[in-house]
Amino acid sequence: MKIKYIYYLLLLSGVFTTYAQNEDVKKVNHDFELELESEYRYFYDDALFEDQKDHFPSFAIRPEYAIDWNKGYESINFKGFFRLDVDDERTHWDIRELYYQKAKNNWEFSLGLKKVYWGVTESNHLVDIINQTDAVETFDGEEKLGQPMAQFTWITQNLGTFDFFYLPYHRKRTFAGEKGRLRFPVVIDKEDLQYESSAEEWRQDIAFRWKHYFDIVDIGVSHFYGTGREPLFDFDATGNINAFYPVINQTGLELQITHDAFLWKLESIYRNADAQDFFALVAGLEYTFSNIDGNGLDIGLLGEYLYDERDELALNALQNDLFFGSRIAFNDTQDTSILIGGITDLESDSTIFSLEASRRFGSSWTAEVEARIFNNIDQNELILSNFREDSFFRISISKYF
Repeated sequence: MKIKYIYYLLLLSGVFTTYAQNEDVKKVNHDFELELESEYRYFYDDALFEDQKDHFPSFAIRPEYAIDWNKGYESINFKGFFRLDVDDERTHWDIRELYYQKAKNNWEFSLGLKKVYWGVTESNHLVDIINQTDAVETFDGEEKLGQPMAQFTWITQNLGTFDFFYLPYHRKRTFAGEKGRLRFPVVIDKEDLQYESSAEEWRQDIAFRWKHYFDIVDIGVSHFYGTGREPLFDFDATGNINAFYPVINQTGLELQITHDAFLWKLESIYRNADAQDFFALVAGLEYTFSNIDGNGLDIGLLGEYLYDERDELALNALQNDLFFGSRIAFNDTQDTSILIGGITDLESDSTIFSLEASRRFGSSWTAEVEARIFNNIDQNELILSNFREDSFFRISISKYF
């Protein structure tokens, strides 16, 4: 993101802060939090490409600050991020959020950098398109970059909630560097990726979402028109990779039905672009056995089917796959939780196993463990085959202030 744009946002936040304090200092509330994280990732298979490393110690800082006034109806919110890593491309910083928000009656307005999440499924979030993925931070795509936006939300009692987005700036995805794992044979410099639009990153994009509930049914319908967050990749005969960000129209549907201990889930999209049209969906269910041991232990069983018309060229490599897993929540004072699962390709033997677990220690420490195992990856998988030797184990310890 260009420095002048960040400067403008910081200046804007300063103006609002001054305004808030001048209105009534006694009614201004401040909240500051800081997370310091020490992380270690170990890739135990021999690297597939030259110069790739096996051991990746790193350190991350996540500060958060919020100020609100006018009885909480107006606020400024900030979330920052910085990581220092062996991989130069994974050493990066980001303003995850820095926005002004005002709420009044049945509407809300936000202006600045913000993170917005859409979706209901576990294995893949197809409809979640507002924010760019922080691809060097996590493998599963859960981490997102802050998106410059103006958001207006209109909340009605009978018709549901309507969200309107104006997105003035596109942020490029960063890929692993020369030393990094989970990368392609050719190191991709994000600055080499071009745009279909002549306005490049300054193309003015828009999005809309409607969400509502009917008894046991929660539904969301969205549409995005602008520069896509996923680049289109073209692998030529010499092994070089050409990529660009297309202008797309994407219509999305989210559906969740809650019936007793069952959650039935569906996400589907249709994406239209000059270079590529396709349909994709994720559909499945989650069943939870509650309070099994009488002390709050919950065990959820998950199963989802994933389909993508792009076939092997799907950037997420999930084109005709089955996800299975289990979510275990101990509901104890340490907030212990475990998520285990796997995704298997129904047309080959390619399988990815995963483990995520976390536990709090004391009042201000948290430990997390993650493992990803790539098993018997088919070399015809144009995307995933590049990661077939990148099974890894990660542990992190965080201190909160």
